Amino acid sequence: MAKQAKVSHYIIIKESLDKLMKSGELKVGDRLPAEIELAQQFQVSRETVRSAMKQLEQEGKLDVRKGVGRFVRQPLSSIASSIDRFSSTEEIIRSAGLVEGQLEQFIRTEPCKEEWASLLKIPAGSPVIINERTRTANDEPVAHNINIMPLALVEQAFQKTPLTGSLLRFLEAECGIRLTGTHTELVVPHHTDPVCRKLQVKPDTTVLMMKQLHYDQQHMPVLFSYDYFRNDVFQFWVNRRR
Repeated sequence: MAKQAKVSHYIIIKESLDKLMKSGELKVGDRLPAEIELAQQFQVSRETVRSAMKQLEQEGKLDVRKGVGRFVRQPLSSIASSIDRFSSTEEIIRSAGLVEGQLEQFIRTEPCKEEWASLLKIPAGSPVIINERTRTANDEPVAHNINIMPLALVEQAFQKTPLTGSLLRFLEAECGIRLTGTHTELVVPHHTDPVCRKLQVKPDTTVLMMKQLHYDQQHMPVLFSYDYFRNDVFQFWVNRRR
C-alpha cells in the first residue's frame, strides 16, 4: 500500500485559518492571534506559524500592520477585460465593481527620447509632458500608468486642471482630443522593474505591461504610454479567429 504524503505543519495551520475566514468565524478586519499564541495552539514553532501567515499574505487574505499585528482582509476580486476593447484603467477597475483611486501622481517635462519621437511623429528632443500615476482598486495598488504627450498639445490643460480618474476623459474635456484607438504591444517586465516595486508585487507575482500608442479621430498619434497591470488582479483576454 502506498504511503500517504505527510502534510507540512504550516499548510495545516494555513488551511485551518482559511476555513475560519470562509465560515465567518474570522471576519474581515479581525485581528489574528499573536504568533506565540498560534504556535502554542498548534504545538509548532513560531517559524512554522510565520510560514503559514506568509502564505495567507501572498494570497491577499491578510493585512500586515507593523507593530500592530495581522488582520483579515477581503482579497480583490479578479478584474476581467477584453483587450479588443479600448478602455481606460478607470473604466476597467470600475467595471469589476471596485472603487478606483490613485496613490500618487507626478507630472514633469523633459526632452522627448528618440523612441517616443519616432512614434509620436515629433522631433527628438522636443518637450513632452510625462504623467505618471499609481492606480488603486479599493485602496490597493493594482496598476501604474506612464503617459507621454507632446507639450504643445496639452501644456495648458495640466496647468489649469488637476488630473483625476480617466486620462481619456480629461484629454477630451480639457484639450478637445478624443482618443479612438491604440496600437498595443504586450510585455512581461522583470520583477526588479521599479514600477513592480511600486505595485508591491512579490517575486512570485508577475506584471503585464502594455506599451501603447494612442490615436485620435484623424488617426494621428497623440499619446504613448507604459501601462502596468498586476497579473494576480487583472485577467485580460482577446478573441482570435481563423
